[in-house]
Amino acid sequence: MTEYGEVRASDAEREAVVEQLRVASVEGRLTLAELTDRTEAAYTATTHAELALLTQDLPAGATPAAPPVPAGEARKRRWFVGVMGDSKRRGTWRIDQELGAVAVMGDVVLDLREAEVRTNTVDILAVSVMGDVKIIVPDGVNVDLDGVAIMGDKKVDVLEGPDGMNVPVVRVKAYAVMGDVKVIGDSRAKPLQRGFSAWREHWRMLHGEDWRELSRRLRTDGRELRRQLRDDQRGY
Repeated sequence: MTEYGEVRASDAEREAVVEQLRVASVEGRLTLAELTDRTEAAYTATTHAELALLTQDLPAGATPAAPPVPAGEARKRRWFVGVMGDSKRRGTWRIDQELGAVAVMGDVVLDLREAEVRTNTVDILAVSVMGDVKIIVPDGVNVDLDGVAIMGDKKVDVLEGPDGMNVPVVRVKAYAVMGDVKVIGDSRAKPLQRGFSAWREHWRMLHGEDWRELSRRLRTDGRELRRQLRDDQRGY
């Protein structure tokens, strides 16, 4: 007889765990990096036991979420400004509102990896005038970069989550005039020292390898499969 923990997980059960993780993040229980890590692990989990590891330190029942901001009532934006100087925000901090970054002949760095994100998405307005705005996110999030660059540059260098996965979203509206607005992931930034929580150690014991490397391989295989399908369709 199969033990409960060895029962294969369904897509619906994975999505339920991802939603529980999202609610925990909004409640301030997980940083953005932890949310991204566990979300990726949830989508690659194959059994009930693996899913249980991801939520064992979280409450079983979700508490009511904060009420949404009423229509017409604008939420104040938190600004980080560097004018002929630097403005940097790293480490543990709380994001419960929209963010603004302005660099005028200076630099602004926003490292979101250890931030407690209390909203479903992170919205950032980035303005660079002969300066640089750098936004650091965990690999695995989805980045939506929009805006205008005039004699400047705006770009994303992040290993984003696969299509169809309910991963965290960072939206950036960029205006760059003879300056740069960049969104970069872990692989392009100074590595973040993550503590080895119990679930991650158990995951290594179960799989005998780094689950993030497994997830990257799955994403690579998925992209290669989609490319082959497109090539096959062109052949008809």
